[in-house]
Amino acid sequence: MRKTIIIAIFIAIAGLFTNISAQNDFEIVKNVDIFIDVLNELNEKYADEISPGELTQTAIKAMLQSLDPYTVYYNEGEIESYRMTNTGESNDIDVTLQTIDKQLVIIDMIGEGPSVKSGLRVGDRILSVNGQSSANRDIDAIYLAMRGQPGSTYTVEVYRPTERKNLTFKVKREKVKQPNIPWSGLLGDKVGYIKLNQFLENAGSDIFDAFKALKEKGMEYLIIDLRDNGGGLLGEAVNIIDIFVGKDIPVVETKGKIPDMNNIYKTHNVAADPDIPIVVLVNEHSASASEIVSGSLQDLDRAVIVGKKSFGKGLVQKVYPMEYNTSMKVTVSKYYIPSGRCVQNIEYFDRDTTKGGYKIPDSLAVAYKTKNGRTVYDKGGVEPDVPVDDEEIPDILTALIEERAIFDYANDYRAKHDSIAKAEDFTVDDVIYNDFLQFLKANQYAYTTEVETKLDELKAAAKADNAFSGIQTAYNQLKAQIETLKTQDLTTHKAAISRALTQEIVSRYYFSTGKLINSLHHDRYIDTAKSVLLDRSRYNAILSPKK
Repeated sequence: MRKTIIIAIFIAIAGLFTNISAQNDFEIVKNVDIFIDVLNELNEKYADEISPGELTQTAIKAMLQSLDPYTVYYNEGEIESYRMTNTGESNDIDVTLQTIDKQLVIIDMIGEGPSVKSGLRVGDRILSVNGQSSANRDIDAIYLAMRGQPGSTYTVEVYRPTERKNLTFKVKREKVKQPNIPWSGLLGDKVGYIKLNQFLENAGSDIFDAFKALKEKGMEYLIIDLRDNGGGLLGEAVNIIDIFVGKDIPVVETKGKIPDMNNIYKTHNVAADPDIPIVVLVNEHSASASEIVSGSLQDLDRAVIVGKKSFGKGLVQKVYPMEYNTSMKVTVSKYYIPSGRCVQNIEYFDRDTTKGGYKIPDSLAVAYKTKNGRTVYDKGGVEPDVPVDDEEIPDILTALIEERAIFDYANDYRAKHDSIAKAEDFTVDDVIYNDFLQFLKANQYAYTTEVETKLDELKAAAKADNAFSGIQTAYNQLKAQIETLKTQDLTTHKAAISRALTQEIVSRYYFSTGKLINSLHHDRYIDTAKSVLLDRSRYNAILSPKK
């Protein structure tokens, strides 16, 4: 009877291999049979009771992990999470949790969501959900407890540090939609800006609607911000390109083992605006569909790419339904943008490489040509036409962030002030900054700089060699000097710290959207993009082949 059950479990696995080439059939049958025998022996003879289902899940997931990070098996309980990832609908989950000092802390919220309406705040520490303690439970378990039918409620108990007490809230679940576009607007000088966070359903129509609205406001130049956008639906990427280039133009081609996976995707509508100057912003976290949009617009010489080299994910996945309400997302092809290049940065399919993939070196890059004849390379990602380096973060600011001093102060500020100016207008002035300095003293934040770490390493090495006594006086002097410099750093780097404080405080009132809006005032990428767009001769020169 037990073996019958185990064999039934593997019916789904056998079904995965129906399209495998004939020469592998014997190996498949042999190894599935071996696996069943192993599982059967464990089920009958292992000292403790086992769960055949859990062991099977572990085996399947380990098998897929040996291929690439994007081929994933979803059991029945994980299907809902996958649906949320691809539609943006999460029912009631409108908070982001993070484990801090072994406690689950709310670090972000969706404005106007049910959690905000109930009275929860960023900084609250989750103690229990529906009476079940959060102690020793992971984040996914808490999310699962919060999830439920819209209109139903759950109770959450939190500890609020700013009030030093426990509070209980009843949250009424609602359908929460993670927006593809958190914000779009004019940045002055008739420059339109659209921030795209993800390529979920309707991303193309969302971009089109935002574009039309900006045109009605007088937009003459456009910035599309794809920084930190990890991608999503390929079709939505094509829909976005469709807005800016002519009809029937190939923008991406997929090539795989199965003939059905070999497709050429073309634009299917007359461009809404084939001429407006465009800058696309990318960074090292822009991936997949973000690279289709940025890479295709670059290959078609339709936009100037500004920022940093993108992530380099040129693989396409497709989800296949399986037995028992399970599914598997499989890497089925690579995609190629109009010049013919693939942006994939890591080779997972060469059996001679090490497990986990092999990064393709720049020395193997092949040159391709854009529509206008510019030279581009397949260096594993989309390289910007105009590179931008990130602003260097002072050590003191890094330390304040790591010690959560800025995070905690923003919570404290929110507790004492019911409202602030608009997100785009608020700034930390001298009064607020001096209050922050007093907050640091009162709460005795101890932060360690990199120089201190190196000095302590020197002390440890000297003690190990019994030589510390000889340098102790010099060590103490250096230690005292570092403490003085740390105090001075709070003045020296006041501007950078104030900007970080400003954005963190803004996020307590206007959440991530407000933080984004405020950050645009001091953004190297935006400044560079505007300088390119507003200098038409420079813009045209970038898109012209080098003589």
